[in-house]
Amino acid sequence: MQVVRTREALSAALDVLRSRGELALVPTMGYLHEGHLSLLDVAGRAAASVAVSIFVNPLQFGPDEDLARYPRDEARDFEALQARGVDLVFVPTVEEMYPHGDPRVRVSPGTLGTRLCGRFRPGHFEGVLTVVARLFGLLRPDVAVFGAKDFQQGVLIRRMALDLELGVRVLEAPIIREPDGLAMSSRNAYLTARERAEAPALFAALTSVQGAFEGGETSAGALIGLIRAELGKRPTLELQYADIVSPDTLEPREPVGAGAVVAVAAYCGRTRLIDNRVLA
Repeated sequence: MQVVRTREALSAALDVLRSRGELALVPTMGYLHEGHLSLLDVAGRAAASVAVSIFVNPLQFGPDEDLARYPRDEARDFEALQARGVDLVFVPTVEEMYPHGDPRVRVSPGTLGTRLCGRFRPGHFEGVLTVVARLFGLLRPDVAVFGAKDFQQGVLIRRMALDLELGVRVLEAPIIREPDGLAMSSRNAYLTARERAEAPALFAALTSVQGAFEGGETSAGALIGLIRAELGKRPTLELQYADIVSPDTLEPREPVGAGAVVAVAAYCGRTRLIDNRVLA
């Protein structure tokens, strides 16, 4: 596994990898868990070589968010990636990623970025799309893999690749969960013991919605009410939003049909958690 930190070293390494065939990219912010590592399996099946980027992107953090305390453990990440057979790891500094300072031209998410998480995190998806577009430009991957937990992010990146003709196939890997249902996330490390015990209520709420939908309930209001009721039992959880939307347009679905996505965000103590489920 080759670790590179500069654009020059990256370019040289890519020349070698490209001689082998297609390249898959898995962008991350590090502090890797099994959810991240499952993306590598998808990437490895899709291309001859797999590259991973580790970069905590300041553009996607708001002024009151957790940029400074976002968890980092480079040595542990490298060990996990080595064991998974990754070919290349790109670990740039902020100055290497943005050598001319904050980019003056950024990628706008348009109206898709004003829904769900975008309502509460202004500028977040602009920062995500801008760094992903830059990574696509630097690494020129044939394939890129993202996790289904970040549902809205996936919709936006697929749309960006399509609308801007970036020539990258964007694949989605399933959510990986803890045994109690909590979606794996680097931010789970912030949770206290009590918060960690109550956090799986998000998954329990989504499971309740799926059960009610299977039983014939198609009212979005009634289904969202189940989420509110489930989370209302947990003192450490504060619901930020719960919506049932189209998987492509993020428009509300009413009545609710198969294929609609139930998306939730909630604070568990000070930690913001997100989750989703496709109704079937």
